[in-house]
Amino acid sequence: MRPPTPATVLQQTFGHRGFRGMQAGVIDRLLAGGHSMYLAPTGSGKSLAYQVPALAVPGAGGLPGVAVVLSPLIALMQDQVAALRGRGVAATFLNSSLGRAERERREADLAAGKFRLLYVTPERFRKPAFRDAMSKVKVSLLAVDEAHCVSAWGHDFRPDYSRVGEIREAVSSPTTIALTATATPDVQADIARQLGLTIGDGPDQLRVFHEGVARPNLSLDVRPVYGDDEKLAAIRETACGSAGPAVVYFTLIQTLRRFSEALRSARVPHVCYHGDLDARQRRSVQDAFMSDEPGVSLVLATNAFGMGIDKPDIRAVVHAELPGSLEAYAQEIGRAGRDGQPSTCTLLYDEADLATQMRFQEWAHPDTEFYERLHHHLEHDAERIAAEGLDWLREKLHAKQGRHDRRLDTALGLLERHGTLGPDADWRDPDHPHLPLTGDLAPALRDADRLAEQLKRAQRRLYALVQYTQHGGDRAVFLNEYFHGRTPSALG
Repeated sequence: MRPPTPATVLQQTFGHRGFRGMQAGVIDRLLAGGHSMYLAPTGSGKSLAYQVPALAVPGAGGLPGVAVVLSPLIALMQDQVAALRGRGVAATFLNSSLGRAERERREADLAAGKFRLLYVTPERFRKPAFRDAMSKVKVSLLAVDEAHCVSAWGHDFRPDYSRVGEIREAVSSPTTIALTATATPDVQADIARQLGLTIGDGPDQLRVFHEGVARPNLSLDVRPVYGDDEKLAAIRETACGSAGPAVVYFTLIQTLRRFSEALRSARVPHVCYHGDLDARQRRSVQDAFMSDEPGVSLVLATNAFGMGIDKPDIRAVVHAELPGSLEAYAQEIGRAGRDGQPSTCTLLYDEADLATQMRFQEWAHPDTEFYERLHHHLEHDAERIAAEGLDWLREKLHAKQGRHDRRLDTALGLLERHGTLGPDADWRDPDHPHLPLTGDLAPALRDADRLAEQLKRAQRRLYALVQYTQHGGDRAVFLNEYFHGRTPSALG
């Protein structure tokens, strides 16, 4: 029996008549054993670039090889696996949401060759039982989703993603694809370096397929506003008055709540989605929005809303507060108009929001002095931290800076990544953290110049967003020039 072709997989499994954009070129290169980096707008179908070849080509030994997909978010991978299983695809995930018995059952099925796609977070490769299960598996393809998380120079760096090179070696360096909607040339080069590859067209190199970041059906607009009253009026016009479902993004939960109260007073039906809701409440809001329940066509949300949501008919995305970068903005506007129909993306620019984002940039990038003080407390106050939790440690490190100061979380992740904390470190329970030191502070975290450069890059990304708000020409052109590494022209 001949193995299924990409075209038959696309039509019979996914219900599409033909490939879009550069999908076919990426798939052909992967099937030939060539590595690829695929950059395309959010919602343009990047996942098909690894799902189709995973199903089209059998692996060694008569059993299909498994495609391993590294994904940053548990909720995202669960949604993707549910969608695949609904189409009859043998896909699964392994993550911390599973109980021991279910996890062991899936690991046994994985070793027996029962799955074609496996979704995992990079952290899963720290677990000995998982590594043992993977040692019995033929990996035909490694897909790194949201690949910009790999790069410390990117806008959404996640320390465990910097393990991708080790992970790739652990699964015998298979054909690899990195996927993202947002990576500038320097981030692309860093992704390639982390994977142990170089960018180029050679058979052993990482070929870049770049479709740009803005889909042509999206109307991009920036509206200068001053204060809550003007913002509220703009939201009511752009989101409440849209021809279909709409999402309004906020940076701060407290601001979201303030605008929610104003809309409720005006009897405007809507729902809210943010990190102060528990997982059950967030899932309820997401499910209601996806199923078009009455009164749930307008969502006020923080940036956590949208990852993995493949709702095709979102007609408006409004940013009520300034995002932290053009990269974050591009990700979020990509949730509009996935059905190809005209949709609007409106950024409400209040200059006062810029100060908030500048403060966030500083909080997201600890300096050497912060790392040294943290290391000192972990070394000398271990019993106090164990007894009183992270709140005590956070107060010692940055006093009353506020709940949005994420320096401690960032620093702990990097201490663990660089081996200063033991591999069993765990701070998910802030009241009972386990933070075992293994040695001195890593040299990379004492490099003041390197840490300062990371902050400067974040500030430059924010400045590029400000340039975007002032641009007098075609904003889609601006975005595409930025992500191709060219200086956007004709600034107004």
